[in-house]
Amino acid sequence: MTERAPLLNYRLYTAPEPRSSRNDGQHPPPKKLSTFFGVVIPTLLSMFSVVLFLRIGQATDSIRVLPQSYWYELLYGTVILILCLLVCLVGADIYAKASFIIFLVVILVLCTIFVSFFVVSPKSINITLSLGNISEASFTGFKLSTLKSNLPPDYIEDYTTGDMMSFAAVFAVMFNGCTGIMAGSNMSGDLKNPSYSIPRGTITAVIFTYIIYNILSLMISCTCERLLLQKDYDFLKEINVWHPFVLIGIYSSTLSASMSNLIGASRILYALAKDDVFGKLLMPAKKTSRGGNPWAAVLISWVLVQLVLFAGKLNTIAGIVTVFFLLVYAAVDLACLALEWASAPNFRPTFRYFTWHTCVLGIIGCGIMMFLISPIYASCSIAFMLILLLVLHYVSPSSSWGYISQALIFHQVRKYLLMLDVRKDHVKFWRPQILLMVANPRTSTQLISFTNDLKKSGLYVLGHVQKGNLDEMASDPLQAQYDSWLSLVDALNVKSFVSLTLSDSVRHGVQHLLFISGLGGMRPNTLILGFYDDCVPENGLQQIPAFSYNSSSIMNEQDCSLQPNFPPARDASSPKALSGKEYVAIISDSIKMLKNVCLARYFCQLNKTELFSRKNYEISIDVWPLNTLRPDSANYVDTCSLFLLQMACILNMVRSWRSAKLRIFLCVESGNSVGEQDKKLKQLLRQLRIKGSIKTLHWDSVAALHWHKQMDQVDGSEGSFANTFPSNAMKISDDYLMAVNKMISEQGAHPAIRFLYLPRPPADVTLHERYLEQLDIMTKNLGPTLLIHGISAVTSTDL
Repeated sequence: MTERAPLLNYRLYTAPEPRSSRNDGQHPPPKKLSTFFGVVIPTLLSMFSVVLFLRIGQATDSIRVLPQSYWYELLYGTVILILCLLVCLVGADIYAKASFIIFLVVILVLCTIFVSFFVVSPKSINITLSLGNISEASFTGFKLSTLKSNLPPDYIEDYTTGDMMSFAAVFAVMFNGCTGIMAGSNMSGDLKNPSYSIPRGTITAVIFTYIIYNILSLMISCTCERLLLQKDYDFLKEINVWHPFVLIGIYSSTLSASMSNLIGASRILYALAKDDVFGKLLMPAKKTSRGGNPWAAVLISWVLVQLVLFAGKLNTIAGIVTVFFLLVYAAVDLACLALEWASAPNFRPTFRYFTWHTCVLGIIGCGIMMFLISPIYASCSIAFMLILLLVLHYVSPSSSWGYISQALIFHQVRKYLLMLDVRKDHVKFWRPQILLMVANPRTSTQLISFTNDLKKSGLYVLGHVQKGNLDEMASDPLQAQYDSWLSLVDALNVKSFVSLTLSDSVRHGVQHLLFISGLGGMRPNTLILGFYDDCVPENGLQQIPAFSYNSSSIMNEQDCSLQPNFPPARDASSPKALSGKEYVAIISDSIKMLKNVCLARYFCQLNKTELFSRKNYEISIDVWPLNTLRPDSANYVDTCSLFLLQMACILNMVRSWRSAKLRIFLCVESGNSVGEQDKKLKQLLRQLRIKGSIKTLHWDSVAALHWHKQMDQVDGSEGSFANTFPSNAMKISDDYLMAVNKMISEQGAHPAIRFLYLPRPPADVTLHERYLEQLDIMTKNLGPTLLIHGISAVTSTDL
């Protein structure tokens, strides 16, 4: 019983309609042909297996029907393989039906085997030894003495191959019974919902196989003598209530494993050919039928399997097959380990017990067992894999489905910086690379610390612009400030770089930093600015122990690196370094340069130590993915809204913020389909693997203020309706904005952070002041708030 047992994979893997048969309805599979291949052929195969294997040689009461030799057995295997080929050529839908019939047959056989241990009386069984002698071994029934006698190891020669057995050899044979767990992954292209079906089907199959194997092993050890187990591989047939049942079960499970591997291997081969992973080497495997079935890949796989049949006995090739499967499992573990170590924000596995520790243990365990089974086979398989990697490196063309190497290289910046290639960037490995503009570190300590949480292992640059003209100065004034900035980075324990520039205006300085910050693929894609308002900045530098006047490091004359060389905080009477128009112009410049923009307000009120030390206090992160300045164009799935959700999710993934609850607010009007919008948003969050609760708000009274203002302007205007309808968001009234502010502030207790949609600034420069007024009214007294305008695609639902 060394064939693949996890037939339970069928229940979850093939429940959806396979993708290969879900065409446009133009070429539906013939119903009569589907019935013939899916029902008739598996039934005939089961009957044929009974007739084929009722023969003399391993049991004295068998009847020889067909001749038995190496070439006849090769012929029988070839005939069965051709029948499996016919099933797989029709498609995955037929394979699903055939597997279901075989699944029922194997379950029935397993039930009869378990029942036989209890109903069959103890008896002696004749065994033909290697020299032709006949001996007797006993089926004792359940006895403790039988179990005790079977516990110690006692390996002998395998009577089918003549090789001396060992733990590694037995493991190699038994391991083939657990290789069917990859069937669902191999057929992921034919599944309707692979991210749901594959993990559940795989785990269920493993558990099912584990339970069946252990129960069966325990029952056999308690009822069968060691001689019977060593000399007769068909002993279960002799103790079954009906002998042919065991043969049916053995060859039905073998048949299922054959079809599973044949169709799974063909799907992998077709996927490699379709994605041009090996260039033109696999061009023939691209051909498909009108229904989408990769018949060419099936034929190629069939030829390869036919070559394996020449090896003869299963135990002869068991070691090779097991070593290759262990290598495959180690490679899968390595891929998951690479994704985990890359810390890509979009790698959010739904399996709750996934850790990098299990990946490492899997790799080590597979490697050890490979060399225990056969050092020669293990070395050859690894060499073969390295050859494939070399071929892949030199033959594979550029692809558009992402490079895990790019995500890993990011963590090795100093050593591999020149290997980063912006042409290989992919949305799956996107991460925020932030340039935070700091006017004065004394007033920005909380925002600097918060941005460090928001970067999610991405590039983080602290930028500062000092106004001046280098022609009028004796030396660069910024060089003397670098030590203080680096000391600030060390004191705040943030992982960031510092970039300072000298310019005639703040706007031009920000442009310089956006152009030149970073190297290669490490360049800022997100700009964060403090909010432009009339609030008096507070000096928060003294709250940092390293910069406190009582700090021993400051008082130590030998270490003056921590002495703050920053200007004092601006008081209420001091002028600002830039005007409101210039501030909005910086936002417009950043968007033109394809940079995401975030405006941070009231972050001086954010105290993480106090926030997370409160007991019985629910911390929340509120997300409002709605352009409140354009309520007439509400859209929760545009690029900016998705960027908003991504940034909130990234913050929630940080260890110190994991206890916070993510709340997404859905603003709807009564006339719209509320349930449909809520359903679509939930489906979006599920696809993006973002865990958050949706809060639906009926904001008719708030939206009415906007529409009432719009209609008043239309009624009081002259000329055509098309020319006078106020589509410009700048004409929104303050009453509407105050109502929006009130609606946001009234949603439960004060959240830790609010994420709001930042509208694009108006193109008309004369409206920049009004734009700032609207943002000020909308966010006034809301606590720590981040206004975000995203232009980058940051999410992907592709596997």
